[in-house]
Amino acid sequence: MKKKTTIYDIAKELDITVSTVSRALSGFPAISDATRKAVVEMAKKLNYSPNKLASALKSGKTHIIGVIVPSVQAHFFASIIHCIEDGLKDSGYRVIIYQSNESVENEINGVRTLLEAQVDGIMASMSLETKDVSHFAEIIKQNKPLILFDRVDLELKVPTITLDDFKAGYIATKHLIDQGYKKIAFVTTVHQIKIFNDRLEGYKAALADHNLPLMEEHIIFRGLSIKDGRFGAGKLMRSKNKPDAIIAGDDFTALGVIKKLKEIDETPPEVGVIGFANEAFSAYITPNLSTIDQHASQMGKECAKMFLKMINQENPYLNMEHIVLDPAVVERESTNKKDK
Repeated sequence: MKKKTTIYDIAKELDITVSTVSRALSGFPAISDATRKAVVEMAKKLNYSPNKLASALKSGKTHIIGVIVPSVQAHFFASIIHCIEDGLKDSGYRVIIYQSNESVENEINGVRTLLEAQVDGIMASMSLETKDVSHFAEIIKQNKPLILFDRVDLELKVPTITLDDFKAGYIATKHLIDQGYKKIAFVTTVHQIKIFNDRLEGYKAALADHNLPLMEEHIIFRGLSIKDGRFGAGKLMRSKNKPDAIIAGDDFTALGVIKKLKEIDETPPEVGVIGFANEAFSAYITPNLSTIDQHASQMGKECAKMFLKMINQENPYLNMEHIVLDPAVVERESTNKKDK
């Protein structure tokens, strides 16, 4: 096996001290431009790559950020990760991604694994199972930045980037009402997560503001998946008081709703369907899906900006920010009743 090049090899080739090589490679100002250039050129010639671990031990920083998400399969979370990476790359930070797959046990293991990897900070969107958030406390205890995005718990006194989820539920419901739907159902998760509770409360408020009755049998607590959407739609459409529109907890659930409605010849927009997240597939299914845009790209950019502020403070939790993004309706065929 070929021996890895070290700074000792560079020093030997140039007949200079090891400390001079080290200072030249780390940008030490007292090193002349000529010496710096010679060291850099020799490092390239010898295929030298710096020992990141040794550098991290010396500086106390690895320039690695951990990002925990429920799933990278969702375009929403993939877009956030992409924008976090893009927003941090010019500052020399790299990203390690950990999927919880909606499991709190996986999430706990993720926090532990990332801290063992000596990451400089963690950004996280919580799993559906997360109730006890004490595993996140160790990040704060180590005085490392913790940023929660999308799914958050206000018990943790940390910066957050979220959507106005009450408004999201409200405008989804209002959009359906404006299109002429009057018996609107909601298929959502059984897990008591703040963002989904807020959306449900927004739905209830919109019905009340427009003098439409709230029917408890029109609220299905299940999960967030295509399978759960199919189940919810089937149960609703078999009921005596069938809805004429269905709000789904996310776009995957909405896809399941549409599949089931098409099977029973209730193809949208005959029965209106709207989801959340503006997943990439939502514009390409038939009929294409109306949805709430949660501004994933902006959320990722705000995460990156917030981290860079926190990492440059002695106390990262000084002047904490809570950024709330404004949701928007993306109107497509699945709710376009007025053109029928």
